[in-house]
Amino acid sequence: MSIVAFAEGGKSSATPEVLQDIARRHNITISSPSDQAAYLTVIQAADATVALVDALPDYISPLLAPVPTVGGEPRQYSQPDKSIDTYNVWSHHTSLKATRPTSDLLKDVTCVIKDNMTVAGVPYTCGTFPQIASPKDGKYPIPVIDSTIVKRLLEAGAHIIGTSTCENYSLTPMSYTSANGPVDNPWLKGYNAGGSSSGSACMLGLRRARELGVTGLESLGDLTDVAMGGDQAGSIRLPASYCGVYGLKPTHGLIPYTGIAGLHPMIDYCGPMANNIDDIARMLTALAGYDGLDPRMTPESPLRQNITQYHTELASFTNSNDPTSLGEGLRIGIISESLTSPGTSPDVSRIVSEAATKHFTASGATVEQVSVPMHLLAPAIWTASTRTHMATLTAGTRVPDLLSHTLPHFTPRWPLDQEMFDLMTRANPAVINIIFGEDFLTEKYSSASQAKAHRHVFQLREAYNKALEQYDVLITPTCPTVAPPHPDLRPESQGGSGVMDKMKIAVGSTNNTCPFNASGHPAMSVPCGWARAAGQEGVAGSFGQEGWLPVGMQIVGRRWDEMTVLKAAKAFEAGGGGLGKWPGPV
Repeated sequence: MSIVAFAEGGKSSATPEVLQDIARRHNITISSPSDQAAYLTVIQAADATVALVDALPDYISPLLAPVPTVGGEPRQYSQPDKSIDTYNVWSHHTSLKATRPTSDLLKDVTCVIKDNMTVAGVPYTCGTFPQIASPKDGKYPIPVIDSTIVKRLLEAGAHIIGTSTCENYSLTPMSYTSANGPVDNPWLKGYNAGGSSSGSACMLGLRRARELGVTGLESLGDLTDVAMGGDQAGSIRLPASYCGVYGLKPTHGLIPYTGIAGLHPMIDYCGPMANNIDDIARMLTALAGYDGLDPRMTPESPLRQNITQYHTELASFTNSNDPTSLGEGLRIGIISESLTSPGTSPDVSRIVSEAATKHFTASGATVEQVSVPMHLLAPAIWTASTRTHMATLTAGTRVPDLLSHTLPHFTPRWPLDQEMFDLMTRANPAVINIIFGEDFLTEKYSSASQAKAHRHVFQLREAYNKALEQYDVLITPTCPTVAPPHPDLRPESQGGSGVMDKMKIAVGSTNNTCPFNASGHPAMSVPCGWARAAGQEGVAGSFGQEGWLPVGMQIVGRRWDEMTVLKAAKAFEAGGGGLGKWPGPV
């Protein structure tokens, strides 16, 4: 509606008093009556224009229309049987196969989808409570779209068997915050599986435990072949490390994030999780490439028809080389700061360093330590560059500044109120932390501070790029420690954990992973051994073992060079590296 048309008879709730209140909030006095009348008219016209568009029927891109699946519509789903799902890994069961897949790349491969990713027709929780996810009716919403990654998996022939538990708002590196209940470590009950892709990692870990001969897992039912995870600070790699599986965070913008609840577009990633490198490569081929909807994708992002065929190139690399010399020519740099940063367990540091040196060398690669001093500053840069907007983007569903296709089904409770505060304080204090933190930081610091932090992100990227001129991949421990125990989830008044008890468990856990969410480099967690769980020396664990937990090694590559990361992981295995024999009895 034009200003002239509105001035001739439009209606608006904007009144002179509203205008004066707006001006007062900016410490401004509008003294001229003609100025006041003019500004009021243009505000009223804007009001009418936005109201006109707001009244239109919603538009959803046909690119996100649900893939036709066997059985037709509506898609069927069920809730897990808690007597079987004793690790809380499932959100919902389903059985989805495309009626006409476009390839057989993932034919009949079973897959679970992290429950912050949209699967049309299947309830969507984002790990939180129904009254938070859908405040109007208190029921979990049913999406009408397939996220791009779900569409691509189905078209590649995958069999989606359900959605997996994710942490509350996907906002923690631990696994005790989901409204679905805490997810236990597959190797040691009572310990974290890692978050926020907790259900995906634990399900794969339980399958791995079965394969290694661990007993007592027979009643858990079907477990998935592969899984999807999401990652803003380490939420693929950290649970992969804790659970002893593989998890790849790709280059920023390689896999579309469309149809997934995010935390901040600069650090939002999704990627494959599996029990072997070949499945990671196959999934990457199925998932990668521009989708026309995700603003995280840049001119560097490859078109679908131009993506690397990761699975075939990896197979060719593996089959055409002598396994004992698979790493020949590879230059491996272990970031020295990652081995000694505050909070790093000496056992984890030693296991990762020794495993990398021994097994890469055995495959023919050269291994050295390299200093990247900015690695120690990187978590602070990640925080300063994201936290002034994270709460409103995450919990407030603020629309990002660049054009993006948001989630039509997900409008969670906002603003913060007492019930939400009480629920999150009990379940996931990190949500309250980012809300309070954003309010404080935006009041104290100007936008110039965030702009400066973003410039330091480029500096951080260049620091890693410089090291990657000398080395083909960089190595760090994925996590500073093995999985810690869950906090006592009873109310504090009953002797349980308080807010600080819950928060401090996560402190420092993403120090080696979040830097690469900011810098954009691809990074994969690879199992590399075992270490004792804290407080478990000589104590019988879940299956009678003395509390041993997996250790993960992170392999970092050049931006857009996932292929070298995959090849390095294969060389590590060819040299004898991997999770190794389970230390417990079988």
